[in-house]
Amino acid sequence: MSGGVYGGDEVGALVFDFGAYTTRAGYAGEDSPKVEFPTHVGVVEGAEPMDTGATGDKPQGAEKKVYIDYNSLFVARENMEMTTPLKDGMIEDWDLFQMILDHIYKKHIHSEPELHPVLMSEAPWNVRGKRERLTELMFEHYNIPAFFLSKTAVLSAFANGRSTGIVVDSGATSTTVVPVHDGYVLQQAIVKSPLAGDFITMQCRQLFQELNIDVIPPYQIAAKEQVRDTAAPVWKKKNVPTTTKSFHNYMVDEVLRDFQASVLQLSDSPYEEQVAVQMPTIHYELPNGYNQDFGSERFRVCEALFDPSVVKGMASNTMLGVGHSVTTSVGMCDIDLRPALYGSVVVTGGNSLLSGFTDRLNKELSSKTPPSMRLKMIHNSGTAERRFSSWIGGSILASLGTFQQMWISKQEYEEAGKGCVERKCP
Repeated sequence: MSGGVYGGDEVGALVFDFGAYTTRAGYAGEDSPKVEFPTHVGVVEGAEPMDTGATGDKPQGAEKKVYIDYNSLFVARENMEMTTPLKDGMIEDWDLFQMILDHIYKKHIHSEPELHPVLMSEAPWNVRGKRERLTELMFEHYNIPAFFLSKTAVLSAFANGRSTGIVVDSGATSTTVVPVHDGYVLQQAIVKSPLAGDFITMQCRQLFQELNIDVIPPYQIAAKEQVRDTAAPVWKKKNVPTTTKSFHNYMVDEVLRDFQASVLQLSDSPYEEQVAVQMPTIHYELPNGYNQDFGSERFRVCEALFDPSVVKGMASNTMLGVGHSVTTSVGMCDIDLRPALYGSVVVTGGNSLLSGFTDRLNKELSSKTPPSMRLKMIHNSGTAERRFSSWIGGSILASLGTFQQMWISKQEYEEAGKGCVERKCP
């Protein structure tokens, strides 16, 4: 490893992408992640030492069981609180974050960390202290041979074959609009809005309350039977331990997310009750057997993504809709860059898979884009490409021959310390 350059062609690099809703990991050069599971973890405080159902190393002095991944997370347990190591896209709880990494290495990668260089995605607004601490953790604790940190927006642009463009990422906790120029994020023009997946889930929850429909998550249901001529199904309750409020809410939200993906739709033009009523209804059945046709509500619930003024009790000027966020972000960039940004609007994130999202955004931007600019929207039609775009960008980047000299090698880290991440990873 002369000259501090890591030439890691012979061993596959690993790509980690921690999102607000799910975490993705896998080998660079592959089409899709090897593993995807919820970023949320279940924590039981004051428990006995770890058993086989839990995973990760127990930090010294902490008596708690931690449950990671679908199989152990979705089991009802007494006193299990749902929590996440991330806050606003940045790592907040380092112990939990380390346990998730341990879980990936032990259960999914089945390989020693010191054999694989690691490329990790980070929020475009990540702060220096957290970047340095992450670099230190990867080199000191996991002893990896090389490391690189890259912004999610840059990776999403690369995944769509662009190094310059404006990335509209609508995920679980926020919708962010990030301009990227030649592979660098233009920090001063980032626009963030909380109108995203979790917000729509909250709107769905309110809708069901208005309709007096109880959302019963599957973990509570032992069996269900439909009694003829009654709308209310009969279901037997499963004998489960007393769960915490955070676990119950998480499982209810899982049902609501399925409802979102199956039923909700954005109309091409701003919401009008008379038009929405004439649109076809969609039938949906809840886990306990209750079923109903949903009509105009399908369009009303998610209209707030583009027009926040439709939400009761929310001042229309407090939040920006998606289309408004894009034009605001472009307006904060240098005037010479604007044609290139409007010419590459990259749409990504799980929430962007809502039916009609891209069509509505295209229509809104077309009406707001200056006549001299050519608008081009880039979005993959495939579900996986849209949800995993930052991971796929990392997979492409880490497998390029020209990228191999960009790694922070172990030797460089030992010579320059953790501060080298600011210099090497823009």
